[in-house]
Amino acid sequence: IFSDVYNGTVTFLPLEEDSEGRCLIKKGNIYQIQLKHLKDEEWSVSLVAPFPEDWFADGIAYPKLAWLGNELLPKLAKWSVEQKLSEFKSTLSLISIAKYSKLYQDLKEKYKEMVKVWPEVTDPEKFVYEDVAIATYLLILWEEERKEKGLTKKQSFVDLGCGNGLLVHILNNEGHSGRGIDVRRRKIWDMYGPETHLEESTIMPGDSHLFPDTDWLIGNHSDELTPWIPVIAARSSYSCCYFVLPCCFFDFCGKYRRRQSKKTQYREYLDFVAQVGFVCGFHVEEDCLRIPSTKRVSLIGRKRTYPPTEYALIDKQITQFINNRQACAVVMCGRSVGFNHNDHCDGVCEEAGPELPEDESETSGTVWMPGFQPREKVEQIRNCASLPRDFVDDVVLSVANLLLNATPQKSCSDMQGGNTNTWNQGESLSLKEVAEHLNKETLKRLKSEYGGLQTLLKNSHQVFEVLNGRVHIRDWRKEKPSSKTKPEVNRRLAADAFKTRLCWFFIHHPDGCSLPSESCPYAHGTEELRQSQIIKKKKHI
Repeated sequence: IFSDVYNGTVTFLPLEEDSEGRCLIKKGNIYQIQLKHLKDEEWSVSLVAPFPEDWFADGIAYPKLAWLGNELLPKLAKWSVEQKLSEFKSTLSLISIAKYSKLYQDLKEKYKEMVKVWPEVTDPEKFVYEDVAIATYLLILWEEERKEKGLTKKQSFVDLGCGNGLLVHILNNEGHSGRGIDVRRRKIWDMYGPETHLEESTIMPGDSHLFPDTDWLIGNHSDELTPWIPVIAARSSYSCCYFVLPCCFFDFCGKYRRRQSKKTQYREYLDFVAQVGFVCGFHVEEDCLRIPSTKRVSLIGRKRTYPPTEYALIDKQITQFINNRQACAVVMCGRSVGFNHNDHCDGVCEEAGPELPEDESETSGTVWMPGFQPREKVEQIRNCASLPRDFVDDVVLSVANLLLNATPQKSCSDMQGGNTNTWNQGESLSLKEVAEHLNKETLKRLKSEYGGLQTLLKNSHQVFEVLNGRVHIRDWRKEKPSSKTKPEVNRRLAADAFKTRLCWFFIHHPDGCSLPSESCPYAHGTEELRQSQIIKKKKHI
């Protein structure tokens, strides 16, 4: 990186090693950021790539030019003139940024192959590089802790709600003994090997889930366990520390309920989790991580605010705080006029709330909150994909008939060879108008799915188009033909899917299909059906 302050330019020259270890400049990927003074207080920032025709993008080390121009450049301009005070700490305020940057690049290079073999349905680039960044942060934090305390042995850890387990895998590989625990096993666990220690188990906050021999507890997007992690750390041992990266908003019992309108929901929740740490006797520190996520503020408890002799007092304080939150949740749920009690308390407040322990310090051999509900072991698919085929077909036919009959006839003319053919395209209706015409049982069934009616209609891509909250009959004559620049894999998959499903319009539309058989991607009758040649994603990887 060459910085020319006088001329207001920063030039980036990518270096790559050849087979003999010599560093060569990758000429096609050189770019420069320029700052120019126009007049008075007007400035411009621009980005120049001198050899755009030779630019190489792999989505890992080299971004796309379009991203540099359309995403990075506007952000640079915005950041340059922003003066608002952030409600969060500056990024990486607790560690050395120089050490972090070097280690992050090393680990990113070391684990980048994970992107290519990622078997989960989640975005590999986001999750791999986010976990690499979190691992980098923890490794630097722990290294500095060892220097401060004069330790030689690397810290041990337990990751509660470890998910895909990649963070555990990296920390194990980098010499830290530890394990990850999650209620549900992931496919990628099988790829790590025996050196990565992962357990499929349900964690119930209580005396049976303490970790007295563990140095650090980690909660990386740990959902319902997030507020419990400071409590588990405090009760595990006086030396146990914790790191949490809150994401979804959970209280000790069900979803977190807002109490202050002057703060953002995210800021309010962070303050709540920090408050839990303070009550547990931790000196809570806050830091912003450098990760591709909007929820990137971490809370760290690595020092106590009390001497070991006062543990019993702190433990009683913790129990009282939890019980007060529990009682408050019951009262608030009871005051929610016009709302379903179970919806707002996740169905646990009635069970947990009416009777609090007489002796608040009595936690021996118990679960700390009987109403606590961990995540379900089997992840429910609620995107309408699991609905019975007959039910989906009936809804699709009902909505299509509703649109077709909404007006006397809305036709489209199609000039082909001099002949004018009319095809009823129907009317467009809002999702609300469509819902009003469906019976109560159908709507009730759809509401149990994420997205409900809208998701079902979007899933029925062949028949409907949902734009800006309005539902239209899809006219396949208006669909853009496959671009010649479309990636080869996508073109091959589209070709493999051709004529593997029946054309809904050919069977159900009063005017039939708007396309001739040879142009329609769907089969006009069973005699045209082909067997699907699409390779499953896992096999393709």
